[in-house]
Amino acid sequence: MPANLASRYPTRAMSWRLRTRTLHFTSQPLLMGIVNVTPDSFSDGGEFFSPEAAVGQAVKLLEQGADILDIGGESTRPYAEPVREEEELRRVLPVMEELRRLRPEAILSIDSSKAVVVAGAIRAGAEIVNDVTGLTGDPAMIDVVRNSGVGVCVLHMQGTPRTMQDNPHYGDVVGEIKEYLRQRRDALLAVGIERERICLDPGIGFGKTHQHNITLMAHCGEFHELGCPLLVGHSRKGFIGKLIGDKEVDRTAGTIGGALALAAQGIQILRLHDVLALRQALAVFAACGGIDGREGQIE
Repeated sequence: MPANLASRYPTRAMSWRLRTRTLHFTSQPLLMGIVNVTPDSFSDGGEFFSPEAAVGQAVKLLEQGADILDIGGESTRPYAEPVREEEELRRVLPVMEELRRLRPEAILSIDSSKAVVVAGAIRAGAEIVNDVTGLTGDPAMIDVVRNSGVGVCVLHMQGTPRTMQDNPHYGDVVGEIKEYLRQRRDALLAVGIERERICLDPGIGFGKTHQHNITLMAHCGEFHELGCPLLVGHSRKGFIGKLIGDKEVDRTAGTIGGALALAAQGIQILRLHDVLALRQALAVFAACGGIDGREGQIE
């Protein structure tokens, strides 16, 4: 880790242990490409709803430089309706199974809060569980995660996708979310999920106003004190349009701007739609001294 990051964030996590692999971090973030196998996600809903389209998009993201693929079959956009577990399985399993056949080296993440879906995805090759409820939405999830050895990402969300944007309120948005993530980390440790397997996500857009999101983006580096890798998913979200002054504008450039700010804070993983554009931006940012140009390693 470069001296400036090491001195600013001495507790910054340097690795994340997954089911069969370990990710090692430098100052350059790893990129998690989004594959929404849904008809109603906020940005690309319906574009990759068929298994063939989703697999094609996933392969494209890998070729563009994605380090991880996050595959989800239920939208978590504001006011989204829940999906039955049978339908969610029908959406994601064919995609994961085909990707395992085509690209066995790919690191697959399942974006779900249902234990049955997660268990099926793990059998299909998932290395990571990305649960927007922080493993609180399904009582069976703890056992599935603990017994499988997968890496787990715990996200902060105020409310549920159906209620999270109904007047979210915080006295101290950074402090309160940090404390929530600390408590969830400790709860997982208490049930036997090792710290090395835990990643934390402050939940940009999940029960936050535009100003809350902007404040969190500016202070994400403070979450390094929790000693776990940090994942941030700000891609194309509404606060970017608010900042630009046009909610209908293409948000790719704004997403990249935010990503560079997060990279400068040492955030280990960025979850996003536009992998190629950010990969190019990071290369230039590193070459010009913004961050160390060394990429992380996967064992």
